[in-house]
Amino acid sequence: MQAQRHILVVDDHLDICEPLAAYLRRQGMQVSMALNAAQARRLLQQQSFDLAVLDVMMPGEDGLSLCRHIGEQFGTPVILLTAMSSSADKVNGLETGADDYIVKPFDPQELVARIRTVLRRIRRSLPHAAPAAEAVAGAVTSHAAPAQGLDQAIRRYVFDEWTLDVERRELRDREGAAVTLSSVEYRLLRVLVEHPNTVLSRDKLLDLTAGADALAFDRSIDSQVSRLRKKLEPDPRHPSLLKTVWGNGYLFAAQVSAECAS
Repeated sequence: MQAQRHILVVDDHLDICEPLAAYLRRQGMQVSMALNAAQARRLLQQQSFDLAVLDVMMPGEDGLSLCRHIGEQFGTPVILLTAMSSSADKVNGLETGADDYIVKPFDPQELVARIRTVLRRIRRSLPHAAPAAEAVAGAVTSHAAPAQGLDQAIRRYVFDEWTLDVERRELRDREGAAVTLSSVEYRLLRVLVEHPNTVLSRDKLLDLTAGADALAFDRSIDSQVSRLRKKLEPDPRHPSLLKTVWGNGYLFAAQVSAECAS
């Protein structure tokens, strides 16, 4: 039997939070509730969650700030709930690191569908997922792996002076120091190391990082690339690793080796 997915619901309106939590439980999910960001932060320190559903407009710390904290500290996927429906608001939410965005009032069935879609997407990006290993077949050179390496889970990618540990979802520099990545930054870097020295358009990057249900805001990719450059490049204004190919997209200019779990 598949383990219950643990969902964190954060909304300052109890008349939204409680019925939503009850509905998600009826759909077979485990749910914890928080009425503000402070309560949510305490729960995040005490428990492990598969996904967080956050209201954007809350007194005190808002959902965008909490979303950023969750991405940087825990890597937990986030769906934002908000009454704001403009394209600028949606882009802002996605650039903060949210995995999806749903406007109030919403149909609980739609939210459940989006939760399941995000969880499937994250599961496909994990190292045990077969498609991820197969996608690397013609793109990276596998070192420290037996002949049947493509049948095994990729454990880490090594490139330039960096190591991307896919088991820990962690980026480390040459000294072994960890560099914090949001969940969005991790998925973007994962796609790039799986397609080195290949020009990828914004649409392709959106498709590979977010799936077919991604919102069509390709400028959010530019923002994530910019943030990733600040963490990877000695001089982000003159990138040597993550290059812009004007009019076409981006190119990850690196020799990448993939190491499989033994």
